[in-house]
Amino acid sequence: MNRWAVCLFNAETRASLEIRKLYEVLSDAEAEGMDFLRVIDESGEDYLYPRSLFGEVEITEEISDALRRAS
Repeated sequence: MNRWAVCLFNAETRASLEIRKLYEVLSDAEAEGMDFLRVIDESGEDYLYPRSLFGEVEITEEISDALRRAS
């Protein structure tokens, strides 16, 4: 199942993240061990961001698929 997070803060990342927008989270155990999330941001590429900028959300697989198609 894909993971998603909503951006809650973007003080120093305004060009890369929009507040209240959902972002796909990619698995990266090493980054998560350091309290970061690997997120596909506004550039369409994946980058590491502090976990504190996001709130992870649980959504159904159907909605996740629709979000990925809309990206």
